[in-house]
Amino acid sequence: MKKNILTFILIFFSLVILAQDKVTNELKNLSDSQQFDKIISQYTSEYKDFSAKSLYYIGLAYYMKEDDANCIKFMDLAINKDSKDPAPAYIKASTLNYMGKYNEAITYFQNAINLNPNDAESYSGIGDSYYQIKEFNLALENYKKATLQKVCPNRPYLMLAQIYYEQKENDKALETYYTAKSKISKESDSYINVLFNIGLLESLKGNYEKAEPVFIELIQLDPADYHSYAKLIQIYYYRKEYEKAKPYKDKLYEAYAKGELKDNLKDMFCYDQFKWNGYQVQAFERYENKNKGNIYNKHLFYLIDNSGQIVLRVQTEFSPISIELGGTKYLLCATKGNTHYNSGIGFNDDLNYSDLKTEAIKLFEKYNK
Repeated sequence: MKKNILTFILIFFSLVILAQDKVTNELKNLSDSQQFDKIISQYTSEYKDFSAKSLYYIGLAYYMKEDDANCIKFMDLAINKDSKDPAPAYIKASTLNYMGKYNEAITYFQNAINLNPNDAESYSGIGDSYYQIKEFNLALENYKKATLQKVCPNRPYLMLAQIYYEQKENDKALETYYTAKSKISKESDSYINVLFNIGLLESLKGNYEKAEPVFIELIQLDPADYHSYAKLIQIYYYRKEYEKAKPYKDKLYEAYAKGELKDNLKDMFCYDQFKWNGYQVQAFERYENKNKGNIYNKHLFYLIDNSGQIVLRVQTEFSPISIELGGTKYLLCATKGNTHYNSGIGFNDDLNYSDLKTEAIKLFEKYNK
């Protein structure tokens, strides 16, 4: 009799396990095919007897639907049933990061790492937590650990470089971006990000011969990356290769006409930067080019001090009156505070930039006193 009871118990538990395995497989297939709404609608009413893995898949569905409370609820249920699986700990930690609960997230990321020390995603996640609470050394440590794993996402490389840049360690940032360039797929958006930052940092160092091919490659990969057009224009103006800059300027004007430009390129672009008497000078050109009977600024030179403040601006101003009188299209003027100065010097669209720059510097010398 006892033997028959034992046999019945074994058969019963075998059937329970088979049922749980079936549910888990169903949930896995639904999750793999991203049918998260179906998981939530069909499997969340009777979950108490589900396996830890099944509970994980339900929590993952809530995670993908950005329902933080239910995600954490099911991840906790999964952890309570199987504390040896790192996946629920990782997803719970990631959710806590999104909720801004970084110290709690660190605990669960660490649990996931303890269970699986070779998971780059967990090192990257805990790096994000430390970064958010400004523990930058610990963030760097964990991002580096992520990059040492066999499979590593793009983010740790980008965050390493970002922290170095924020700490004004540009050489380390540049080195990290070059490492990322060798590791990241050219098809990813991250590769575009890496290229732009390499070009930017090489430009800041004055290594224009290295920056130029990087920006050209970037434009070939993404013809709508208009910031790279502006950077190439700056390189060619620095070299006084104005004809090389012209096709890129034309592209920006075309994009402006189509309404494709955004942010700081929407109205104008920086085409030259240089130092003068300890000041930084940034030269901009506006796209506006129509005679609407109003005065507008076309070329602008900003004189910037060491604190980042604009102390003087020199600009060419479209003059409807000058055109009516048969004069030049633009008059060179200066603005300091609320005071406006007119130099009486005129230019047209076919201006020689070297001449314009020379006259702008003369106004710096005259009015920056």
